[in-house]
Amino acid sequence: MTISSSNPLLTPSDLPYQLPPFATIEDGHYAEAIEAGLAGQLAEIEAILANPEAGDFANTAAAMERSGQLLGRAVNSFFTLVSADASEAIRELETALMPKLTAHRDAIYLNKALYERFAAIDTSGLDAESRRLVEEYLREFRQSGIQLDAAGQDRLRELNAELSRLGTEFGQRTKEAMKAAAVLVEDAADLAGLPEDDIASAAEAARAAGQDGKYLLTLIQPSNQAAMASLENRELRRRLYEASIARGTDGGPLDVRELVVSLVRLRAEKAALLGFANYAELVVERQTAPDFAAVETMLNRLAPAAVRNADAEAAALAENAGHPLEAWDWAFYSAKVRRERYEVDEQALRPYFELDRVLTDGVFFAANRLYGLAFRERDDLKGYHPDVRVWEVFDADGTGLGLFLGDYYTRDTKRGGAWMNSLVEQSALLDAKPVVINTLNISKPPAGEATLLTLDEVRTVFHEFGHALHGLLSAVTYPRFSGPEVPRDFVEYPSQVNEMWIMWPEVLANYARHYRTGEPLPHETVARLEESRLWGEGFATTEYLGAALLDLAWHVLDGSGIPEDVLAFEAKALAAAGVAHALIPPRYRTGYFQHIFAGDGYSAGYYSYIWSEVLDADTVEWFKENGGLTRANGDTFRTELLSRGNSRDPLDSFRAFRGRDADITPLLKRRGLE
Repeated sequence: MTISSSNPLLTPSDLPYQLPPFATIEDGHYAEAIEAGLAGQLAEIEAILANPEAGDFANTAAAMERSGQLLGRAVNSFFTLVSADASEAIRELETALMPKLTAHRDAIYLNKALYERFAAIDTSGLDAESRRLVEEYLREFRQSGIQLDAAGQDRLRELNAELSRLGTEFGQRTKEAMKAAAVLVEDAADLAGLPEDDIASAAEAARAAGQDGKYLLTLIQPSNQAAMASLENRELRRRLYEASIARGTDGGPLDVRELVVSLVRLRAEKAALLGFANYAELVVERQTAPDFAAVETMLNRLAPAAVRNADAEAAALAENAGHPLEAWDWAFYSAKVRRERYEVDEQALRPYFELDRVLTDGVFFAANRLYGLAFRERDDLKGYHPDVRVWEVFDADGTGLGLFLGDYYTRDTKRGGAWMNSLVEQSALLDAKPVVINTLNISKPPAGEATLLTLDEVRTVFHEFGHALHGLLSAVTYPRFSGPEVPRDFVEYPSQVNEMWIMWPEVLANYARHYRTGEPLPHETVARLEESRLWGEGFATTEYLGAALLDLAWHVLDGSGIPEDVLAFEAKALAAAGVAHALIPPRYRTGYFQHIFAGDGYSAGYYSYIWSEVLDADTVEWFKENGGLTRANGDTFRTELLSRGNSRDPLDSFRAFRGRDADITPLLKRRGLE
């Protein structure tokens, strides 16, 4: 192919920290650079194989870590757009490129000559991180099917290609279905109870959709929609709820049920080909959980107590409502009971949670107190969309640590949910400092209006920044181990720990101030929030476990047990797991469960949030026992855990930090499951 000399992705960026020059990148540059990167890395691997010297660490493992830098630049930038700002051209390009990227990975990890060079490396004289690098490569070769014969490898390539295609299609349909399911409201009177700024955002969304003078309630990714907690119009709550849970299974052009059946069937075949009883066992082998049985045991231990708590909450809600409860009533009456029982009105808290203040005086403030970090917004540096903001991050000694990008507002071109990803991964080998992004889906207010957050959105901002810290504070040699490149059931741990600072007195007092008057959140309100902490945990835990157990139910199937009726299977699976609750749908139903079907990220791994929460809750206890928000504590957590990435076994990092294995008791206490 002809390579354009003007393609900015073909050479390392000359912007600070190698931030991609988004202002000069065109859609066509991505395909060109990725194609060049694919060919370039294969050529680099051929050079490794052509080396007449015996395979050793420097000429094989380190050489592999240096390979593919062009591909990495292009892929990291491209998939940032796929998730956060996908035009039609980008979506089409994703569909075209995914099979090629999958085939490229197979070309590497099914290359027996390359595997044999790694297997021949003498690791006896290497440092611990270098030994682990060789071990991790060998493990990935084995998990990727290097042991299969030629026919088996050919079939595995076919399976991987088709799984990639189907996962891409699922993700694209789900994104469009969420947009299509938005509820249009003709009369502002029907929005009674919704905060004024949410009404303004709904009006702005309608105007952008060509429905000027009306109101558009856009959806978020989970089943339960935030607006249901405040909308007084019960019929509108029903419309919003039913629009949400019908996504992907309504029989329309965006229905994903046939994709789900195919994905599950092919994953089961892949697991069998690789010697596993089912796909869940294949996935768990790569995680920190000792085995699949340990995951099942934990979830099954939690489920009965969670459902009992949810039933008790439901009884209180029905009594308050004075009529039989429906699923679309839960959030509304739960908020009402919280107001009446604990005198906590979460909507009334929003003026105290203005986005800029939450970031600067909350998130960044806590990071400064813990790790000595400082942040300076760089208006001269541009992201991939005008809403993206860029901060330079400085270490305690004033040296530049990396860049942090924040992309907070929802838009049609962005998928639902919230996440962190890296544009540049830290690596001493490549002399690379981190560039990381937090992406959320907060409704954008009209121009000039403040962005006021719910308490749940504040939690998400702190949570995602915990992931960002994992990337920013990484101090590893090899890019393979950088920051959050850890097993899936460990990756949520640092982000969940960072949520503890939301209500920490010193942090809360610094950011929770009325956006107009500057008055701090009253002490009595904070006390009532603490008193109400366990209210709603029955719902939250049951909702989460429903999704986690549904995920496992799909992935413990073998090839002979794949159902054709997706919704019937879902209902049966939830009932069998003991989490089928008429008033509480799983956090994600099958039709929009992007975590597990839009790619391979959390498939058979959605359990990881609560698995990580065991570590998180125990870590919170450690901070409390040792004085809380101090540099000494932050430096210990940074040194033993955040900086380590996957350069040593993550559970060894936890033990080095905590001094022992994790105790589940703090988690049970936190969720009211003792």
